[in-house]
Amino acid sequence: MAPSLEAPDDEVRDVLANPLKKKPDLVAPEPEHCPGPESEQAGTADSCAGCPNQQICASAPKGPDPDLPLITARLADVKHKILVLSGKGGVGKSTLTVQLAHAFATNPDTTVGVMDTDICGPSIPKMLGVETETIHTSNAGWEPVWAMDNLAVMSIQFLLPNRDDAIIWRGPKKNGLIKQFLKDVQWGELDFLLVDTPPGTSDEHLSVNTFLKESKIEGAVVVTTPQEVALLDVRKEIDFCRKAGIRILGIVENMSLFVCPGCKHESKIFLDHTGGGRGLAEEMGIPFLGSVPLDPRIGIACDYGESFFDSFPDSSACKALKGVVKGLIEQMGLDPEVLLPEGEDST
Repeated sequence: MAPSLEAPDDEVRDVLANPLKKKPDLVAPEPEHCPGPESEQAGTADSCAGCPNQQICASAPKGPDPDLPLITARLADVKHKILVLSGKGGVGKSTLTVQLAHAFATNPDTTVGVMDTDICGPSIPKMLGVETETIHTSNAGWEPVWAMDNLAVMSIQFLLPNRDDAIIWRGPKKNGLIKQFLKDVQWGELDFLLVDTPPGTSDEHLSVNTFLKESKIEGAVVVTTPQEVALLDVRKEIDFCRKAGIRILGIVENMSLFVCPGCKHESKIFLDHTGGGRGLAEEMGIPFLGSVPLDPRIGIACDYGESFFDSFPDSSACKALKGVVKGLIEQMGLDPEVLLPEGEDST
């Protein structure tokens, strides 16, 4: 019989509910009738009397994180919190996050925040043109960096002594920094907080979901590219969202095709043998927000920290991105004509 890594449902639920919980380091095996070293009765139940682990279990942290109410209070004035996810790396999550931020920020009456939780590969500051900025602190907490008058950013990049320093951290330290980004940063009144995440379904995702659960996550935008190798991992991300109770606002297919800037000929760089992002959305019963073509000028705009919407407003990619933004706004039950300046919601 082949080995299986399938986890029991109650174990999955416990990880989702308590991602930061660490099992105590026991000095002896758990005896019969042990209530469990992580349970509320650990160290105090009748069966714990005389157990070598009693003091260890009794002193272990129990219950919900005491900082959750502080995080909820700090984010009380943030209206919509949106996660940008994908099980696959390199599909353009950070790029899409930046484009969404620029699109929302085209309305001067809308205030946008971007939180970069890709701790080991922070790229948001570079793409928003604030890579060399630093964080200022006050008695009220950390001040985010403002890329525009109405666009705030927070990233570990601002904390590094040198731009190219590697972040070699285990899960608990990553979780602690994400908590600080939510608990200690003065986000203030935001219409949208976009959370850029690393690939996968691990520590960072569990932490963000747990910390934001009480203050309500609006939902997640899932990013993919057309080929099955990417879709394979994106299916796992969708499964994570469903198990974690995160609403999926829609799927975006990035790099759907290449449009030659000269002759306008369309070429599919990544072939969608199984239907691509649209096919996956139909298969999973998830809204499809749109396809964005591969345009080298998006990369150029990100390299220079400029808005692609301002630099190339008439390009096919810009029009496709506007369609994605309009679809996202509608999925949230909002009015694109109110949120986007005239002409920005055209597809």
